[in-house]
Amino acid sequence: MACYGSKPNGVMIAAASDPLWNKGAICGKMYKVTCTGPTNHVPHPCTGKSVTVKIVDHCPGCGGTLDPSKEAFVTIVNPAAEIIKIDYQEV
Repeated sequence: MACYGSKPNGVMIAAASDPLWNKGAICGKMYKVTCTGPTNHVPHPCTGKSVTVKIVDHCPGCGGTLDPSKEAFVTIVNPAAEIIKIDYQEV
């Protein structure tokens, strides 16, 4: 992990894209993440829940957004959706 090496950080974690990374200044910050809709044709991709994640890694290819861990992802998304749109706010 780019922020803390192999130090355990739990499972509700995420990686930040280049525009958010800011040379690692985002490390350790907490974000509330909510699914807002599909990017494909899966009906009802969102569970209606939100999850709070800690930024622990860098994701250069994440297109200006966050990449939640699998555990965080399945909390907010029907796994069949695979790729979704999200909203995120620092908490």
